[in-house]
Amino acid sequence: MIKTIFPILLLTLINCGQSIPAFDGDKAYDYLVKQCEFGSRVPNSEAHKKCCDYLYETLKENGEIARKQEFIYYDDFRKDTLHLTNIIASFNASQTNRTLLCAHWDCRPWADRDTDSSLHDQPVLGANDGASGVAVLLTIAEILHDNPPTIGVDIIFFDGEDYGDYDINDKWLLGSKYFTAHIGNYRPRQVILLDMIGDADLNIHKDMNSFTYANWLVNRVWNAAKLENAEHFFPDIKHSVYDDHVPFLELGIPAVDIIDMDYEWWHTTKDIPENCSRASLDEVGRVIMRLLYDKQFQ
Repeated sequence: MIKTIFPILLLTLINCGQSIPAFDGDKAYDYLVKQCEFGSRVPNSEAHKKCCDYLYETLKENGEIARKQEFIYYDDFRKDTLHLTNIIASFNASQTNRTLLCAHWDCRPWADRDTDSSLHDQPVLGANDGASGVAVLLTIAEILHDNPPTIGVDIIFFDGEDYGDYDINDKWLLGSKYFTAHIGNYRPRQVILLDMIGDADLNIHKDMNSFTYANWLVNRVWNAAKLENAEHFFPDIKHSVYDDHVPFLELGIPAVDIIDMDYEWWHTTKDIPENCSRASLDEVGRVIMRLLYDKQFQ
């Protein structure tokens, strides 16, 4: 298990008189639980609608600019029409040097990796697979509001990430694919994706796609993790992950996926808050804070 170490001081001092605001793992866990209280955020469901409004209003309270990017996806095979929404906020909007932080907020409609096959048509609650990354970014949004960064920061919660069929890429990543298809002239310097980072048994390894196409960014993240004594960031490449960072890499935009692909309860009915950890959220949150506020990473 991960030992919980919460910051006592409000600020951690670093070089050149700068400071890194403290990250609050308890607050992030509360945000994780709050999302789960809506139920499974499956597209077209009431839980999905209510959580969408909640996420938008929360970002709107903290960001300079907040908006919804609504779109429709029609699944010809299932004859489903999905009403989807990417939720976007910007901080220090006039700054051209921009970092994009992102996570997906939807839940998988089917627990099709559950050991009990009778549960395969049940929706996943998505405490780790969805809510964990969003929880860390909601916490960071509060920090950005109270401690304006010198760089520009954008936060996006992608919808429709978890709708796909295994080994077929077409129906995964619907939100990030829609966003990048309508990206216009927006070109962040770096994209940092958080996915499944709340696992109580946290194991974050380097992703092959990130390493192959944005090696310098992967090294930057792992260097920040080393400075934060983030002991659950491992230096080896273990997985090649098709995730929301890929549409950015395909455009030549550097992107890294911070993800724990060894999560035992992935796409099962046991992806619940009890299998997530405040300490895991805190560790990842501290690494992101280092990347945003330490000048050597800007």
